[in-house]
Amino acid sequence: MIINEHLTREDTNAIIFLDTYGFSPGIGMSIDPTYRNLLYKISRAYYIDNLTQKQIGKRYGLSRIKVSRLLQKARDLNVVQIIITPLDGARVELEHEVASRYGIAEVLTAAPENYTKEAILKALGPTAAEAWVRAMQGDEIVAITWGSTLLSVINNLPMKNWPEVRVVQCLGGLSPPDTDYNAAEQSRRIAQKFSAKPYLLPSPGIVANKSVREALMADPQVSKVLSLAAQADIAVVGIGVMTTDSLIVQNDIFTPQEIQRLKHKGAIGDIGLQVFDRDGQRIPDAVHDRIVGLDLEQIRKISRVIGVAGGEEKFEAIRAAVRGNLIDVLVTDDRTAQRLLQET
Repeated sequence: MIINEHLTREDTNAIIFLDTYGFSPGIGMSIDPTYRNLLYKISRAYYIDNLTQKQIGKRYGLSRIKVSRLLQKARDLNVVQIIITPLDGARVELEHEVASRYGIAEVLTAAPENYTKEAILKALGPTAAEAWVRAMQGDEIVAITWGSTLLSVINNLPMKNWPEVRVVQCLGGLSPPDTDYNAAEQSRRIAQKFSAKPYLLPSPGIVANKSVREALMADPQVSKVLSLAAQADIAVVGIGVMTTDSLIVQNDIFTPQEIQRLKHKGAIGDIGLQVFDRDGQRIPDAVHDRIVGLDLEQIRKISRVIGVAGGEEKFEAIRAAVRGNLIDVLVTDDRTAQRLLQET
């Protein structure tokens, strides 16, 4: 007899099969009917009745450890079979394949109404916000960079009561303070959404020369904030490119000569102004000596880096970021994900 029930303990889109008589224990194995029935009873209590292992142990006179072992045995012998049925199988498979291909933890895709820059940004926002909030318990250090993509994510964050969360600016200011994509303003808005405390970096993101940067990095307040950012549990970052309509160009962050030089060296994109090549490796260039923020290796070491980017113009930068394991979670549009599989 096989009983099919919806599995409520772990996933509402899963089905559990409890098989008391029809399972095959394997060649050369013989299972005592009493033991088999015990496996069934414990499995039903756990998966269908939603009892804890401690409650099951009390009911059947077993230790919690024994219950855990019996549940594992029930799965090993196919007394319990769980089938996960995604709501959108094609999208989930696509995400899984991209994550597996590039060796990153997770890929999430959005399907915009059309594939203009504005529509993609609008679609990425809620998808990235969900991935961000899902990863939090309420006591994390969160590091952020800046930009229009991050602004779309912030606009979709829910209100939370997380006073223990610390929101840290990991790159100095790069735009006028009254703009929505200014890093300090974005840090304040995130902190407000989470009822958390912002840690702002009192410095420009890029300065005139190496000496000025060294002086700022030695400042106690700047070093304190960047030290905290380097300890972040989660970082949420955009992936930039050096196209004519990018914020880097529009805000004159790099000079035309610097952009030309970086491209000549193989620059593909940037995360927090840390410029990398097609393999996600940092480009050696004097421009990095002027940046006040975390470097690429510090960002890479953060436990969970969520990279948010999409669109045809960012494809090569996105591919470089996942190739170089600069991010752990990629939030992108479905077309970009498909292309990542086709053009590894």
